[in-house]
Amino acid sequence: MEMSEDPEFCSMIDRLREEIGNATGEVPAAFDELAATEDPEELHRLLTAPGQPLWAREIAAYVLGVGGDPRAFEALVLLLNHRDPERCVTAAHALARLGDPRTARAAATLATNELRVAYALLPVRLLAELRAPESAPALITVLERRLRADDPHWRVGLACVEGLGTLGDPRARPALEAALPHPRLGRAAEESLARLGSGG
Repeated sequence: MEMSEDPEFCSMIDRLREEIGNATGEVPAAFDELAATEDPEELHRLLTAPGQPLWAREIAAYVLGVGGDPRAFEALVLLLNHRDPERCVTAAHALARLGDPRTARAAATLATNELRVAYALLPVRLLAELRAPESAPALITVLERRLRADDPHWRVGLACVEGLGTLGDPRARPALEAALPHPRLGRAAEESLARLGSGG
């Protein structure tokens, strides 16, 4: 698929163009040139060259990632852990399509890092999408930490509950049952438990 036909790519380009314009007053010609580049060697050169702006690295990593080029992996993992949630969304989309065997382990590390729990939402969702061996254990771990009724990161807990329902792993049953009394997680936990069926 041409990048111009990829809705996530187009959304990223629009966001970055607005970001650059707001910061500098004008979008450099190099931006449009890079947005039209699909040559993997040129993209890799931009990704690794010193002094490149974040927007250039993000575009290069995304295009390489959705193209299945493993050289994008490290940059995409860094973007998945970015404080800007829109960059995390873009990185997760590319990582899900990269097909790199290291992705699930990296996402599990990010999701379970309690010091970075405020940024765990996209790694959690990515783990559910990947359906990797690391996915269910990581989501269970994160959910068990989010069970306090006053936990400020309940949206991360909700993503875990929904992801565990998607994965259908019977090992999730105790954690999902523990989430039933939670005022914000209970209904989703009930639905996810129903999806586990009678096994486990």
